[in-house]
Amino acid sequence: MDILEDLKSRGLIYQISDEAGLKKALRKKIRLYCGFDPTAGSLHIGNLLPLITLKRFQLAGHQPIVVLGGATGLIGDPSGKTEERKLNSLLTVKRWGKNIKKQVERILDFQRKGNAALLVNNYTWIGKGKTISFLRDIGKYFTVPYMLAKESIKTRLEKGISFTEFSYMVLQAYDFLNLYRKYDCQLEIGGSDQWGNITAGIDLIRKKVGKDAFGFTVPIVTRADGKKFGKTEKGTIWLEAKKTSPYQFYQFWINTSDKDVIKYLKYFTFLSMKKIESLEKQMKKSPEKRLAQRVLAKEITTLVHGREAAAKAEEISRKLFSQRIDKLSLKEFKMAFQDIPSVSLKRKSISLVDLLLRAGVASSKRQAREDLRNGTISLNGRTEREEDKLVKKTDCLYGKYLLIKRGKKNYYLVLWK
Repeated sequence: MDILEDLKSRGLIYQISDEAGLKKALRKKIRLYCGFDPTAGSLHIGNLLPLITLKRFQLAGHQPIVVLGGATGLIGDPSGKTEERKLNSLLTVKRWGKNIKKQVERILDFQRKGNAALLVNNYTWIGKGKTISFLRDIGKYFTVPYMLAKESIKTRLEKGISFTEFSYMVLQAYDFLNLYRKYDCQLEIGGSDQWGNITAGIDLIRKKVGKDAFGFTVPIVTRADGKKFGKTEKGTIWLEAKKTSPYQFYQFWINTSDKDVIKYLKYFTFLSMKKIESLEKQMKKSPEKRLAQRVLAKEITTLVHGREAAAKAEEISRKLFSQRIDKLSLKEFKMAFQDIPSVSLKRKSISLVDLLLRAGVASSKRQAREDLRNGTISLNGRTEREEDKLVKKTDCLYGKYLLIKRGKKNYYLVLWK
């Protein structure tokens, strides 16, 4: 199956500028690119789909180029935003760019023989440019009506948009022109919110060089329940292990709903469509086993954090599922529960009912007793029903931790000093 047909079968082509022309161009090896602005210290899973799509092209024999937006990251893309964006310093953007470079290098192959990935920074051609030259040579090709017609601009007009953000489209188009001239880069990809910027680059290349270039977008990832993809109660899921641990990353994917998991397997993994169809059949037959979710979590965690980190996250998840909390090492324990609600305690002993109140597990003693009678409370992996139980420091794991679980997913941590 050729690359376009594979992308179609996975539902990964949302918009495409010239399918027939691109299909013809892809008969030979081409270069393509996607840009990532350093607007934070890490990429997040919303950036994964275009990055993984670049890898699909690389595996098909084409050469991917990652453009770090060292210049455009100083300005901010207006797409989808309704609030004024904070402008970061050049030093901050450079530091963030280095972090993102490391994350990209874990996914794309920069040593691959024949089509090793390239990483460039648009600050090298934008940051040192001269304003008058840029306006004369590039700005003249962009009329105000043309720019106002782009969806990313139209959605901001009522709320207001600064000239700084308004100019972003021109800069991204200029990126495409520079890459076309220097690397013969013929294709730009991105999320569907980038369509206006991508087509602006195609138009600029046609006007300046008289040649055809191409663009397509991948869909914005959605969840079946209408909630925003990539967000949890604890916030954004990052690709940086220090911001989102491999275990937390793994848990995000393993908690995918049955309605979403097959779509995500198509989007984010390199499993064949035949293998995904087999997983779908098994899921329908035995949904309680959550096999598709386990495969999804393992595949993506391996891709982003490596095989060892994925295996460790999988092992922690397995121990927690089987209530073998006492089998976790201290390092595993800290990794699994570093972000759950916690309280400190300093006394010789405390009744279990009072402990549930103190930890915020129950809102009243009555609720605490009802939860205990119903068997919905566990302490360090053991179900507790005894309302008069006295808890002591000797009950702690590693001499200082009490882990309380209410129901299936609600954890609370007590640090006994």
